[in-house]
Amino acid sequence: MESGNQTCAPEFLLLGFSAKSEIQFLLFGLFLSMYLVTFTGNLLIILAIISDPHLHTPMYFFLSNLSLADICFTTTTIPKMLVNIQTQNKVITYAGCLSQIFFFIVFGCLDNLLLTVMAYDRYVAICHPLHYMVIMNPRLCGLLALGSWCISVMGSLLETLPVLRLSFCTNLEIPHFFCDLPEILKLACSDILINNIVVYFATGLLALIPFKGILLSYYQIVSSILRISSAGGKYKAFSTCGSHLLVVSLFYGTGLGVYLSSAATSSSRTSLVASVMYTVVTPMLNPFIYSLRNRDMKESLQGLLVRVGTLGGGAVTGLS
Repeated sequence: MESGNQTCAPEFLLLGFSAKSEIQFLLFGLFLSMYLVTFTGNLLIILAIISDPHLHTPMYFFLSNLSLADICFTTTTIPKMLVNIQTQNKVITYAGCLSQIFFFIVFGCLDNLLLTVMAYDRYVAICHPLHYMVIMNPRLCGLLALGSWCISVMGSLLETLPVLRLSFCTNLEIPHFFCDLPEILKLACSDILINNIVVYFATGLLALIPFKGILLSYYQIVSSILRISSAGGKYKAFSTCGSHLLVVSLFYGTGLGVYLSSAATSSSRTSLVASVMYTVVTPMLNPFIYSLRNRDMKESLQGLLVRVGTLGGGAVTGLS
């Protein structure tokens, strides 16, 4: 391929994992299964929260938003990868690539902000239990959720729009299964100093500050729990935030893994595996964490499945 550059990039090539057809078949089945589990699990969480009045509380309101964000997060990347595997066509258009970058950052950032809001919710519930419903009133919950969505969109625009000014070389191969912003910047022929400054600024603003907020909330939570005299009281208080703490650890642990794998090695294979953990495995596990460790959610899901089964049985009886 000739070297050179162009002012716009009509098509990129997503190289993905492997060019071997037998491996591609296995990958298609694996990622389709993981996507369906992620979509179904998070959708059931949303439906259970909507259908059960006992779950109409701030914690479950934010959890439903988190489940929606996880569905959108995986939908941004996995369906396109499945189509590419099925059609044996690795091409993604320039507009499609920019759209993927935009929505990937939106929903990744939204996950981060919602986890921070949920940490604040747990802080109020444990440290100020008598004033919980007064502080976490419906208006504040709505504003926190709306603010998280708006900040995520603005933050994504801040990182995505500067890509429009770049020109790209004729080598437009991306060693990834989706359009990852750092990989796109590596393909640019023009100066990317401004882009890097914007990315570092946005990362510090939208990732590090919320993370510090989570740490501060849990510092206050742990301090409050340690002041409880009885072991039973400590266990009950900690159990109310155990699921959230596990999800936070998984989210930031896999995110840190992606960063460290990219920084420590130039191998795209290692970075790919780490990205799968971050973009697919974490959203897939979240519904299991919240349903298996939460009695109210487990009972609500069981009730929802019973009602769905009853409706399905009634429909079949009516047709027969």
